[in-house]
Formats: sequence, structure tokens, C-alpha cells
Amino acid sequence: MSDSGVPSALVDAPQTGFSMNKNDVHTDPHEQQAVYEIMKATGNGWVTDIPDVCRGRWHGIECMPDKNQVYHVVSLSFGALSDDTAFPTCDQTRSFLSPSLTKLPHIKTLFFYRCFSYNPHPIPSFLGRLGPTLQTLVLRENGHVGPIPIELGNLTRLKVLDLHNNNLNGSIPVSLERLKNLKSLDLSGNRLSGRVPNLSYPVLNVLDLSQNLLLGSIPISLGDCPSLVKMDLSRNRFSGSIPDSINGLKSLILMDLSYNQLSGPLPPALGSLNSLQALILKGNRMESTVIPSDGFVGLKDLMILVLSDMELQGPIPEWLGRLPSLRVIHLDRNRLNSSIPRSFQYLKDLSELRLNDNHLTGRVPFRRETVWKMGGKLRLYNNSGLCYDASYVHEEDSGSSIITGIGYCGAPNPKSMTTTQHLSYITRRFSVSIPRSSASTNELSISLRVLLLILIFVFQSYSDRAYISLM
Repeated sequence: MSDSGVPSALVDAPQTGFSMNKNDVHTDPHEQQAVYEIMKATGNGWVTDIPDVCRGRWHGIECMPDKNQVYHVVSLSFGALSDDTAFPTCDQTRSFLSPSLTKLPHIKTLFFYRCFSYNPHPIPSFLGRLGPTLQTLVLRENGHVGPIPIELGNLTRLKVLDLHNNNLNGSIPVSLERLKNLKSLDLSGNRLSGRVPNLSYPVLNVLDLSQNLLLGSIPISLGDCPSLVKMDLSRNRFSGSIPDSINGLKSLILMDLSYNQLSGPLPPALGSLNSLQALILKGNRMESTVIPSDGFVGLKDLMILVLSDMELQGPIPEWLGRLPSLRVIHLDRNRLNSSIPRSFQYLKDLSELRLNDNHLTGRVPFRRETVWKMGGKLRLYNNSGLCYDASYVHEEDSGSSIITGIGYCGAPNPKSMTTTQHLSYITRRFSVSIPRSSASTNELSISLRVLLLILIFVFQSYSDRAYISLM
């Protein structure tokens, strides 16, 4: 603590805005009084010990001078994001948003994080009167209840609106359509319901409406957000098909529509999203939908493809193996049939592949190096028709090629084999290449067999434990 009783971490650390070293400059007195009242409302009454809030050099406030060298408050931040931040904390049991916020005519940024969790109250409508200068409004994890006030639509200069993880309900106000300067809109983690209004934002980069109760169709107007980089609508109740208008999202990098009630087919427009790096549609039960045979061949930057638990059927198309950037493929818990495309063996950066719980048949196309690299992230179990070519297994490290739940081609079904039968089969596969022309080679063959049995048993035990730990 400083001599004045002010927490030293908030005073001595250099502030992120402007400090005033000249004696002839000062903070606007009306704004200083407003800051005192705002701070008291958050449980920080000690601020009245600071004679000039813009000269206090504490984190959480930023000031800018006008031409007369009078300083105005342009940013207020409350609530620690980590141990490294020194924003003023809030007394969560009695904090509230003070109407004095409207007395800061130059304010550009308001940030409140975990300030009202134990004293939940609605977002006050007076925030809509904060004036034309406000660009960032962040009210994260504050426990706010009730609807989003329609007055927020008056903040037409707003670039960032973040109401993440509160207890807000009701629908998204149509008035938010007026916020044409938005670059980031995060309403995730609430209980918002109803249909999404027409959100047409020409400079929007981030849209996160995940973890709500939103329903109806995905708005066609989202295609009018050409600057969109991230779109997360996951864990809602959206229905219908994915609109073709998404072909206008040429800058989109991440699309997450998982765990909704969307239906097929998968639109060809997905293949036109040339910047897309992650496509996540998991948990939408698209019965009888097939992965298009010429589907997403244009997605050369795609790194993550998650189409799990969608009741997809038909074969896995060869073109998937021609997407050079793919690292993660999840197609598990579907009704896919036929074989694993041989083109998959050319995915050099592939680090995680889940094809378990399908109806796949045929040989697994991966050599031992690929199997070893992916380890437990290669999941092929519960495909009764798959087998692994034992010729890929080297004598010196044969155990490393065993894939959990997959037998060797030509061997009995591994589910019906005992451990001894499985080991015996693999041993026979390798003993045939050992010469038997002399007693010494016979002894060597026996020694190799014993060593191989030990290695396989140890590796199989390890693999079983590793598999169980992943479940």
C-alpha cells in the first residue's frame, strides 16, 4: 500500500494511457467526480485519495488531452484477467454499474470482468446513452440477468460488443442491426433464445453466438459479412440447412456449427471458402447425408475437419487425402462404409485421425511410421472389416504397428482371438523369413521368436492401457 492507502500495484505501475508530468495540466473536474462515483460503485472507495485521476498513473484508466491540455477519461477497466493485470478489482457482493458512466463524454472503452457475479442485475439501459465515442463495451462473466437492452443499438460507433458468459435471456434485439462498425460480437454463454435478426456487418471479424438457445435457420444475411474470420454458432438449436450464402465468406478461417439440429445436404458453397482452416459440424444429425464426391477440393488451407456423430453414410471420398494442410480428421460415429482412401497416406502433416464406430472395410493404408507418429490419436476401432497389412511391420519394432482393435489381414477377427492366438499369428508371420539351414540359425530363430513374443506382449499391454486412458 502507498502512504495514501491506495494499492501500490495500481499506482506505481506505468499506466497504458497518458500520464501528466506538467503542473499546468489537469483532469476535467466533472469527469474526475464521475470516476470517483464509478469507483465507489465497484467497491473502490480509496480512489478519492487520488487528487487527480489522470495523474495517478494507475492501470485501469486512460486519459487523453484536448488542445487546451485538459485531460479526459477515454478508458475504464475493472476486474483482473490474470495475476499480471493490475486493473481495479470489484467487490462482487455489492458492485453495480453507476449512472455516472454517462458523465464521461469522451469515453471509448468500458471493460468490466467478473464484477457483479454475487449481485446480479440487468444491463442498465442508460449504457445506450454513452455517446458517439464509445467503441468497446466488454461486460464479461458478470452474472448479468434479463434481456439485452435495445438501447445498445444507439452505440453506432461500437467496434467491440462482448457480453460473454452472463445469464442473459430473451432474444437478440433487432436494434443491434444498426451497429455497422462492429468488428467483434460475442454473445456466447448466455440463455438467449428466438431467431437471430439480420446481421449484416461489412467489417465484422468475429461472431460468437455459441452456447445459447437460439433457433430457426442460420441467417442468410451472414453472407453479407465479407470480413468474417471466425463464426461460432455451436451448441444452439439452429435447424434447416447451411445456407448457400456462406460462399460470400471468403476470409473465414474458422466455422463451428457443431451441436445444432442442422440437416443435409452439405452445401457445395463450403468448397468455395478458400481461407477456411477449421470446419466443425459435429453433432448435427444429417441422416442419409453423404460427403460430396467432389466436395471441398478447393479448401487447400483446411487443417481441421470435424464431422463426427452426424449419421453420415456412404464412402469417404478420395479428395480428402488431397487437401495438403489437413492435420486433424474426425469422422467417427457415423455410418460410413467402403475403405479408408489410399490418398490418406499422402497427408504428411496428419496427426489425428478418428474413424472409429463406422462400417469401414479393407486394409488400413498407413505404414508403421505414420501409425507410430499418431499413436493413440489414431482411432479405428469398431470397424469390423478393417485390417492391417502385417508386411508393414518390421522385425525390429513389430509391436509398434499394432492398432487398437484392428487385426492383421488374413488373421482371425482379433475380437475372437485370445492373446496367445494373436501373438502366435504375428510370430508366424515373421518366422518364415528366418533361414533354417543350420542348427545355429534354428537357435537364432527360436531366440527371435521369444524376443518378439516379449516385445509384442509388452507393447500390447502398453497400448491397451493407453487406449483405456484415452476413453
